[in-house]
Amino acid sequence: MTMIPFTPDTRLSTAAAAVAAALCALSAAPDAFAQKFPSKPLRILVTIGPGSVGDIISRVMADPLSRQMGQPVVVDNRPGAGGNVAAEVAARSPADGYTLFLTTISTHGINPSLYAKLNFDPIKDFAPIILLATNPNMLVVHPSMPVKNVKDLIALARKRPGEITFSSAGSGTSQHMAGELFAMMSGTKLVHVPYKSTPASATAVLSGETMIAFASVPVVLESVKAGRLRSLGVTSAKRMAAVPEMPTLAETGLPGFDVGGWFGFSATGGTPEPIVAQLNGEFRKAIADPGVRQKLMAQGMDLTESSPAEFSAFIRSEIERWRKVVQATGAKVE
Repeated sequence: MTMIPFTPDTRLSTAAAAVAAALCALSAAPDAFAQKFPSKPLRILVTIGPGSVGDIISRVMADPLSRQMGQPVVVDNRPGAGGNVAAEVAARSPADGYTLFLTTISTHGINPSLYAKLNFDPIKDFAPIILLATNPNMLVVHPSMPVKNVKDLIALARKRPGEITFSSAGSGTSQHMAGELFAMMSGTKLVHVPYKSTPASATAVLSGETMIAFASVPVVLESVKAGRLRSLGVTSAKRMAAVPEMPTLAETGLPGFDVGGWFGFSATGGTPEPIVAQLNGEFRKAIADPGVRQKLMAQGMDLTESSPAEFSAFIRSEIERWRKVVQATGAKVE
């Protein structure tokens, strides 16, 4: 048998091969780790209590996400401070993709300017995943109000400055800012009365506690159809697909008026990009299902979807947009 001499060069070649193999293993490690996600249950932090539109959206999404990823997806309601309580919990969670945050116009649009201090940074502390849906509100009044349309309401509010009360689902919500923007654009003075939810806000108008409300369409639509509330229009720039017969406020007296809620999902800031991208794909797959789409649209949602980068740019634009509105109206919450 011929022996191959074991020279220093041979030793170097063997060592080099070992190093190369180790480097290959290390370079493949992130992919291996990414492929293991998720390996335990996920949770969705929701800024408002059970039964709200945001809560319903989260629960509708949790089911297909759980089936697709093979792990439970739990909805965790943390209401309070216009969504800031849940946002702070999400911001302080591990950046591993297992905590998802229902991101809304309140926490990532209005609150950064409305509140004097936040215990989280809406940009640095979150990794946007997807913008899922928009949700315009409806302006409703009690049938006893002597107004038939937006022009009538503006005329009445100008005659009675500071006497017209409007209810909302809480300070910092899209309903609150819709009222503030309405007053600013119409040259009127309205009095804001915040409640803890949209149903409570709508009930206030039904009972006569407040005179008007900007409310989520699914919550008030049956009352409008039954004649218990009168609709003056929807707050979006375009008519809603769910109620195409309802005019917009822009059509009926306030040109350019456009205020609507929106819902998306984010992870904690610093979550690895491969995990964020994977979650974006899971959400897109879920809302492609006709059954899921039907459930979301039943909540008055106009569905959309975005890349993480597009959602990030959208959030920045919303923060700037509402900064100008808050400054112009003087609205503040301490």
